[in-house]
Amino acid sequence: MQNKIENAVKEVGKMVFGKEKQIRLALCCLFAGGHLLLEDKPGMGKTTLSQALARVMGLEFSRIQFTSDLLPADILGVTIYDQNQAKFSFHPGPVFSNLILADEINRTTPKTQSALLEAMEEGQVSVDGETRKLPQPFFVIATQNPTSFAGTYPLPESQLDRFLMRLKIGYPDPEAERELLQSTEHRVSLDELKQCLTSDDMKVLHEKIGNVHATDSLLDYVQRLIAYTRQGDKFSFGLSPRGAISLIRSAKTWAMMDDRSHVLPEDVQMVLPAVTDHRLRAVSDSSGRHGEEHSQRLLSEVDIVSD
Repeated sequence: MQNKIENAVKEVGKMVFGKEKQIRLALCCLFAGGHLLLEDKPGMGKTTLSQALARVMGLEFSRIQFTSDLLPADILGVTIYDQNQAKFSFHPGPVFSNLILADEINRTTPKTQSALLEAMEEGQVSVDGETRKLPQPFFVIATQNPTSFAGTYPLPESQLDRFLMRLKIGYPDPEAERELLQSTEHRVSLDELKQCLTSDDMKVLHEKIGNVHATDSLLDYVQRLIAYTRQGDKFSFGLSPRGAISLIRSAKTWAMMDDRSHVLPEDVQMVLPAVTDHRLRAVSDSSGRHGEEHSQRLLSEVDIVSD
């Protein structure tokens, strides 16, 4: 299984140069069964990364371009009266896929954004009073531009908390950018990427994650991190129980990807920024910005071993 994971990282790396850490974190998020939020400036490779992940994992893929005039029915589907059969029939929307790319999710209205809430949390949607199950596995990868950009609607905290991780891709380093510039005419296309994982592999990975052990001392460390966010006046609100569960599950998944059956503090520290930064907001930040400095504050001020 480790070879398959490494092959998946390498295949995605053929399209997203010099971003191995972000690729591994993205795979960690999906292996853990979570949804992923990619936030960065336009043209940084968010959509490319999403499409490459779907390809190497062999998932049925749908892309939804979020715009200001998008309606919930455009995502979930609609019930239409069939005159030939004299009955109503449901036409499923693009949400009925294994992996949904919600492209530029913060460019649509809050009403349409909320159409994904039930799908992300419960793996089902309710349309016209009827509940319909979504295919399994089901993942949402959403991309968004920074909220300071024109024409954006910030995601509410309730929806941000549905995302297991938030990642920023960032500019490539000079070496990776040179490779990108040199391969402009001969870049690997999406169709050339090899599928590295199957649905059966995903089931095996979930079983392996369930067998990863976290010691009492490790859980003590995680609880100290969580308690730090809830105490005093540093943050507007602390990590929710969902956020706490997300942190430990992500750490277990990172350990599994490193072929270990136990979690180390380093695993928690590796996934902490991606899991917590979009869930925390400093009291002193009147703009409501969720920043990466929050996790660095946690890592620097909370000891691994208690006194």
